[in-house]
Amino acid sequence: MSTDARIPHDQQPPHRTAYEQMLETVRYEGAYPTRERAEEAVHLVLAGLGRQLTGDERVDLAACLPREAAHILTAQIPDTQPLTGWAFVKDLAARSQASPATTRWDTGSVLAAVAAHAGPDLITRILHQLPTGYALLFGRAELTPAA
Repeated sequence: MSTDARIPHDQQPPHRTAYEQMLETVRYEGAYPTRERAEEAVHLVLAGLGRQLTGDERVDLAACLPREAAHILTAQIPDTQPLTGWAFVKDLAARSQASPATTRWDTGSVLAAVAAHAGPDLITRILHQLPTGYALLFGRAELTPAA
């Protein structure tokens, strides 16, 4: 089957699974040459996010994601020491043996798709739970309270 990532989700063939659509979105947004490369990025970033999220936000995010993506997220045991956004990217880069710049690109591509599934309210809750530096990874401005 030939796929075209430029086709909006609501016009994709109905036999495509939600996970396949998510992979195609990541492939298109991240400009990855293959679906397999997009899937590598999805696995890396969702596993990392699964090590950072806890509580209701973790459960609610898993409920919003396609089943396969939710499994990647929830198969991880949360770390006892949460990472800042930059430390998160550096940790993923070390795990994948990729450059921080490439890993930052992967992270943004995947988290944009995650945000589309989760919606703005849940992403706001997630950002309040995580340490600083994640808003930019989700494609949002990092806002800090005025002094």
